[in-house]
Amino acid sequence: MAILITGGAGFIGSHLTERLLADGRQVVCLDNFNDYYDPAVKRRNIAAALLNAKYTLVEGDILDAGLLDALFAAHDFKLIVHLAARAGVRPSLADPILYEKVNCQGTLNLLERARQAPLDHFVFGSSSSVYGINGKVPFSEVDPVNQPISPYAATKRAGELLCYTYHHLYGLPITCLRFFTVYGPRQRPDMAIHKFTRLIDAGEEITLFGDGKSRRDYTYVDDIIDGVTKAMDKPRGYKIYNLGESQTIELLDLIRLIESALGKEAKINWQPNQPGDVPITFADITLAKRDLGYAPTTPIESGIPRFVNWYLASPKS
Repeated sequence: MAILITGGAGFIGSHLTERLLADGRQVVCLDNFNDYYDPAVKRRNIAAALLNAKYTLVEGDILDAGLLDALFAAHDFKLIVHLAARAGVRPSLADPILYEKVNCQGTLNLLERARQAPLDHFVFGSSSSVYGINGKVPFSEVDPVNQPISPYAATKRAGELLCYTYHHLYGLPITCLRFFTVYGPRQRPDMAIHKFTRLIDAGEEITLFGDGKSRRDYTYVDDIIDGVTKAMDKPRGYKIYNLGESQTIELLDLIRLIESALGKEAKINWQPNQPGDVPITFADITLAKRDLGYAPTTPIESGIPRFVNWYLASPKS
């Protein structure tokens, strides 16, 4: 039985692929290699997987109905991990229509084919951004999430609601995983930790918005993959789980960790707060611990040096 991973050549998708192939599972990766960042990065992500007989790469788009029909006709999928999406809060402010199209219509395209298959389990990659400016911390899955403050966040919440609708109407087992700021080797180059590391290493300015006191729950990619694989094998009707480290760090303290790992000092360009940014993310992982046995093991103090070591050893173009 093949597992379909959409967005499988990306940061999280490629790590998940490696874990599943190592476990002897058959993986079909669907990715469109768009130019949100250099497609060559994604091709490096899957270079090793391409050598594995249990791996199939399909280059295509979740908006392409004909391609999806042919893909589902060719494979008897019983499990989908849907990670493909237009990512990023700030870029979604510039092109909200594209974000809605890919993240909502694309998810709907997959749900339609999943219910026709039928599927044993549909796992949806959601985001901590759905919590918006939540007055209660840490964030719990039972908290209201009716005030997203970016188009990206709104599309991720819409995806969760579409998933619930398909569970309700067709009995499709669906798990939505709210990822909290994932980092580690292969992290997207536009994300803060990767961008800060690159600029500090090059002796260039980094831009910080606000007063540097915003806090994030950064989650090491290995911990996220542990959570995803545990969720994949435990369909429980319709469920939402937070996957985070359940620890927060102030932005300036994060910069200090990167400086220490690089042995270089940051040059900071201070700017006002950006629209769409939230002051804090903080995961309550009680439910994931109870139901999935999720137990993150990589604090930011050890995760940042690991990331920096990967960055220094990796190709820069």
